Amino acid sequence: MVKIDVAYLGQLRCSATHGPSEMTLTTDAPTDNKGRGEAFSPTDLVATALGTCMLTTMGIRAQERGWSLDGTRLSVEKHMTQAPPRRIARLVVRIDVASSAAGGARLTEPDRAFLEHTAHTCPVRISLLDAIEVPVQFDWAAAPR
Repeated sequence: MVKIDVAYLGQLRCSATHGPSEMTLTTDAPTDNKGRGEAFSPTDLVATALGTCMLTTMGIRAQERGWSLDGTRLSVEKHMTQAPPRRIARLVVRIDVASSAAGGARLTEPDRAFLEHTAHTCPVRISLLDAIEVPVQFDWAAAPR
């Protein structure tokens, strides 16, 4: 169990404190929903959670096999519905696996399939409603940026 305390700061901003680490983050409503857009919005954090969860779980499974995914990058594009109710409609994910993955060794097709399955079944992904489209593209030839 992890406790997160949230305080409303006014002007559509909140501060959230992670209990175990006491780290804080601030959220702000997006500009298209009456906010200033000066921090992550709550729905931005959903997209962030998805991306970080995918890479973290891929990293765990890679580490168990002695592989390194250092330099791998992920981007998420969040698309909101145009018609009410306002909600996340689509999270488009692109994962650029560093060319140095697996410590420079080539990952086989079964290795790649294993890591792709890991990303698709991370805890955040399987917690999202089916109403949210989550197309995922993997680039296995990506070079570090």
